[in-house]
Amino acid sequence: MLSLIRQLDEFTRVAGDVETIRACCQTWERELRVMLHEAEDYVDNFIIKVYGQTGQDQKEWIAEFASELENINSHVSEIMNRRPRLGASPILEEIQQFLRSRFSFDEDDEETALASCMLNYMNLPDDLKLSLLFCGAFPGYYRNTKDALVRVLVAAGLIQEKPGELMEDKARENIEKLIDLGMLEEEGYYCDCVDVLYPYYELSLSVMNAEDFFISTANSDSIIPPTARHVSIHAADNTIPNMNTLLHSLFVSAKQRLSEASSDCLGTVLYNAKRVRVLHLEKTQLKSLPDEVGKLVNLRYLRVRHFKTELPVIISNLWNLQTLDISVSKVFELSNGVLNLVQLRHLKMFHPINNGEVRVPPGISRLRNLQTLEGIYAGGGIAKELGDMTQLRSLEVRCLSDDHADELYASVTKLTALRNLSLNGERHWMASSSVFPFLETFSPPPLLETLELQGCLIEMPLWLGSMENLTKLHLCYSHLSENPTTILQFLPNLKYLRMWDAYKGKRMEIEFFRAGGFPKLEYLTIESQDLVEWTAIEEGALPSLKELRFSNCPKLMVLPEELQHVTTLQILHLWKVHEDLIRRLSPNGGPENYKIKHIPLVKCFGHMSYSWEFWRRKPPQ
Repeated sequence: MLSLIRQLDEFTRVAGDVETIRACCQTWERELRVMLHEAEDYVDNFIIKVYGQTGQDQKEWIAEFASELENINSHVSEIMNRRPRLGASPILEEIQQFLRSRFSFDEDDEETALASCMLNYMNLPDDLKLSLLFCGAFPGYYRNTKDALVRVLVAAGLIQEKPGELMEDKARENIEKLIDLGMLEEEGYYCDCVDVLYPYYELSLSVMNAEDFFISTANSDSIIPPTARHVSIHAADNTIPNMNTLLHSLFVSAKQRLSEASSDCLGTVLYNAKRVRVLHLEKTQLKSLPDEVGKLVNLRYLRVRHFKTELPVIISNLWNLQTLDISVSKVFELSNGVLNLVQLRHLKMFHPINNGEVRVPPGISRLRNLQTLEGIYAGGGIAKELGDMTQLRSLEVRCLSDDHADELYASVTKLTALRNLSLNGERHWMASSSVFPFLETFSPPPLLETLELQGCLIEMPLWLGSMENLTKLHLCYSHLSENPTTILQFLPNLKYLRMWDAYKGKRMEIEFFRAGGFPKLEYLTIESQDLVEWTAIEEGALPSLKELRFSNCPKLMVLPEELQHVTTLQILHLWKVHEDLIRRLSPNGGPENYKIKHIPLVKCFGHMSYSWEFWRRKPPQ
């Protein structure tokens, strides 16, 4: 990196004209950035001041605000008119030519690869640069899901709202662009998770100060720059440090938990930083949220995980809140105050008792902006009410039982905008898994892309075979005696399939994977306490498979000969399988290693202790 910087410095010293243009651009960009920050702060302050006011006072504030907005617009226009006219960005063109003349861009050379990454980053539009930085701001211990990133990007104000379009769609488009550019990487096993690739993560850290970001893995002794607007503290030891009043986003994850004094410390931070829009607290074990949270009228995103008490009533004051994502340790139900959150777009809930379901108040359908509703109990009339929430994109229902299943199925059929659906059956006392109400009467929404069914199934629903838009399917604790893939393998767009104790047979034979079956399947995960043998694959089956995982299959002893002909495989993960299978597949003289020697990465971990990991070569790009 230092060598590259020296080369760039040498280049810019020689290219005087480019240096002059670069300095001019930097001055202009700094001026515009300061102006935009001042405008953003003014809007935030207006929201804080006008909150709770009525009558003449409110009218006077609004009139003053309108007048000031005209001044801001005039100032921004004046700055934009002074923008340096650079045509096709000569700085980037000159730097690109220079780097290409000096470096061969061999992928195996770390420095030249970094130079290539720098060029890619510099060419990004501003909204994609900021999107990448927010991806890196998530606490490192927790995987970034696309959905969580989407919600943060929207809440942080990075996405412009346009008539007829959802901001979430534009945010997801940004994430997909970063994936296509090789800056973010999808984690196949977790389906919806992404990570910032190492070169771009290091590169983004080096530019975060210019973008008012601050990321630290240190404890409360960290000194946070006074200009930082977005702060992420990873693996905090005890408490959190003091911060400035400019704070707009705060991400905190603890190693184990924060101290009892941390709630007061957090309260002090939030009292002084009333402009906060994003508050993400992970593994903090807070006994209570400070009252100051309920006074953050600019707050758009609140995520609190590993929380020890019920949600305070004061949360109902957050009338700008878009995302409420909570996990608590006590059984609770949301109060009627949640119905005041008229801007709410995403409501995600979980607690670890029973089936993790949360009671929501009658009238939940009044939240007309709600796109995500997850973790709810649909009894007590809620199942019927869901039929009026035709704007829903994602729905998760827990503790589904016979007394409201028919109403729920009828309501879900009406949700034509639904893309993601998770149904979890009621768990009976002393039962190892939940039981699913009869599903044959259900007719899924036509645009459904992701489906999770958790609970015992008597048989595979026939309608599963007609879900042409389905890309992700998770069957959990189905305990089917029949082959579940008979219906599934001709789904035209299925990309992810996870079967956790979905099949209770001991053998997977040739009919499980027929020629032409699963044409787009890339990620297959199987977990089974019963499976002993996978005997055969028909030639031409699984033509797109990239990653194969067997997890918690302690009896699995046989993989098929034909696995060696599945040439698209990049990763094989065998976790807690029979030790004899691990030994026979070993690259150190294992007699059946020929079945898997074409796979670039193989990870094996036996049911007891025997394990090994083998990289044969870098996975194909």
